[in-house]
Amino acid sequence: MAGLHPFQMTGIDQLPAGEPVALLTRHSLRELGTGIPTYDLPLTPEGVALAETWGGHLPRPLHRFYSSPVGRCVDTAQAMARGAGASLAVTPALTLVEPGCFVEDIMSVGPLFLNLGPLGFANRHFQESLPGLLSPETGSAKIIRHVNESLGPAGSLTVHVTHDTILAAFIYHLLGRSRIDEEDWPWMMEGVWLWFDGNDLRWLWRGESGRRDIRSYYF
Repeated sequence: MAGLHPFQMTGIDQLPAGEPVALLTRHSLRELGTGIPTYDLPLTPEGVALAETWGGHLPRPLHRFYSSPVGRCVDTAQAMARGAGASLAVTPALTLVEPGCFVEDIMSVGPLFLNLGPLGFANRHFQESLPGLLSPETGSAKIIRHVNESLGPAGSLTVHVTHDTILAAFIYHLLGRSRIDEEDWPWMMEGVWLWFDGNDLRWLWRGESGRRDIRSYYF
């Protein structure tokens, strides 16, 4: 599927057939803008088409769509639903946007983000405490609770559309990384599959599976 990360469907047969699963995904292809992406950059026609096509290939019945309130995320969710033939409304979720997930004080965080860029900022976030920003563990705990509380019935899929910075902070925290490179950065329309197994959060990212005991995240 042109435009989709080549590993997005790799290992999809590892998803548990009898459990509810979530997909936390970056939005689809957007206009490039002139620098640091802003909230007003819409999807391109190719981005809408990719989201619709990917929606038609989702591997199980859909339960619900959640999205960052930013337009390109909402439009991605709506296009995925159309492609899947699902008449589902999109529920906005502040956990899927900044400020709301990791960022508490945009005035403190914003200048550093503009100075370092998304990748440099992510690496600083992994390595030290920053004013106005929750730790990777604390922010990830918000995502884990949001995903867990919104799961559907057995065998269903719930989709959560978010941004690259949130997805990167979340998945590479789970993987225990303290530094990432350009090739690690989430593609547009790339996502991580998530499900729960007792006290463990399990995931599938770029064809590789992982698990972590999440009892410490419920503080």
